[in-house]
Amino acid sequence: MRFFYRLSTFLVRALARIIFRIRIFQRDNIPPKGPFILACNHISYYDPPLVGSFLYQEIHFMAKKELFRNRLFGALISYFHAHPINRRGFDKAAIDMAIDVLKSEGGIIIFPEGTRAKEGVFLPPRPGIGMIAAMSGAPVIPAYIHGSNRLSACLMGKETLGIIYGRAMAGEKIASYAKEKDGYRRLAEDIMNRIKDLKTEFYNKVKKD
Repeated sequence: MRFFYRLSTFLVRALARIIFRIRIFQRDNIPPKGPFILACNHISYYDPPLVGSFLYQEIHFMAKKELFRNRLFGALISYFHAHPINRRGFDKAAIDMAIDVLKSEGGIIIFPEGTRAKEGVFLPPRPGIGMIAAMSGAPVIPAYIHGSNRLSACLMGKETLGIIYGRAMAGEKIASYAKEKDGYRRLAEDIMNRIKDLKTEFYNKVKKD
């Protein structure tokens, strides 16, 4: 892991733990190295650095192409392995990039909903994650993040900032879906349902503590 990448993720983890008292559950479900897809719900711009900083390796992720219009910011997020994606249609280049990362033993964060959702609402998943998973054969690790859209409330102790990582969907399960449009859609829905289940699991763990 590169020095500045390691330092940056350390600082994010430290700030999240000390200032916002982030709760991390089931981190042992994350493999020490790739390839894998980490599929997470999306509620805030802070989701990529928060989710990625608690992984064990440098991670890739997709970012809307508009973020790269500013050259300095584009260069910064590119350093952290952000790749542009056109969210308004099928982006074959982005799909191919993700598959190449996984076939090169890398890990990638994908937000199946494709955009930030309103609080307490899950958006329908886009089939792209199903296609990437099916064509790469990489395991999919579901994750649920909570409270990143209400950091001020987390700071005051009125909300809980947390992430829970679920068990991986193995390649054998992924291979059971047909490699065609309907199969990709159904696989994406299955992945999204696993993320939804983690929300209930997260609440139960927080209540126990």
